[in-house]
Amino acid sequence: MAVSGGPDSLAMLLLANTAIPGGFEVATVDHGLRPEAAAECALVAAICAERGIPCAVLPVEVAPGNVQSEARRARYTSMAEWAQRRGLAMLATGHHADDQAETLLMRLNRGSGVAGLAGVREVGDVAGARVIRPLLGFRRAELAAVVADAGIDPVQDPSNADPHYDRVRMRQNLAQADWLDPLALAHSATLLADAEEALAVFEAELWPKHVWQDGEALVLAPPGTRLMRVRLVRRIIAELGGNPRGGDAARLVERLERGEGGNLGGVLAVVKRGEWLFRPEPARRS
Repeated sequence: MAVSGGPDSLAMLLLANTAIPGGFEVATVDHGLRPEAAAECALVAAICAERGIPCAVLPVEVAPGNVQSEARRARYTSMAEWAQRRGLAMLATGHHADDQAETLLMRLNRGSGVAGLAGVREVGDVAGARVIRPLLGFRRAELAAVVADAGIDPVQDPSNADPHYDRVRMRQNLAQADWLDPLALAHSATLLADAEEALAVFEAELWPKHVWQDGEALVLAPPGTRLMRVRLVRRIIAELGGNPRGGDAARLVERLERGEGGNLGGVLAVVKRGEWLFRPEPARRS
């Protein structure tokens, strides 16, 4: 079980200790990003010690770049390795309905497609670990009440109140929009995840029928629907070493549909006799 010391994951710990005492272990990650991090991990360890729950403190180093993204990557990698060492079948995280709603609204605001709008599942795989999210039916306020009733003062991460982050701004706006129902939004995110699964199956069926190798190039016979063209182009770019975003792939598809070429993620695309050819961009001479 992943416990940061915040109210959400502490509530998960307390609920699990009531429901399955002795049936789980805890890991807490020290990113070293804030001076308070070590003390917050010590708080989690102390709460676990009081209840006889095994707890491991996992120090990690966060790579340069997007701090939140790299911290998440380091956190999940470390916890997945810990779970494997301990022989644990699953890793539980404290995601809840408000998280789902915030993510959906953030990505709608960015113009994301179905894949981006799909919510996280109750069970999934992250960094090689089987991840369960048992709190998706709970609201943030309900979880905070569980911790308060236990007389515990949870960790308050200052980044959760920093309006520089998109999620914080969305959370603040959502709190003011009492006509929006986060539970309904979270349900919509789940339905979108169902739709994404169906589209992924259809994409996998189309791939061997519409894509083939020609030397170092991949050739696409464009399918009839725009969405599947975008998905197959994105997968082709990835196969050739690129890392395209959905919007970039959609813009490249528009160019190819007009008979024009393009370059995305170091991959050149051209139209030839109605087919779309993709090959890695030649290395530049110094």
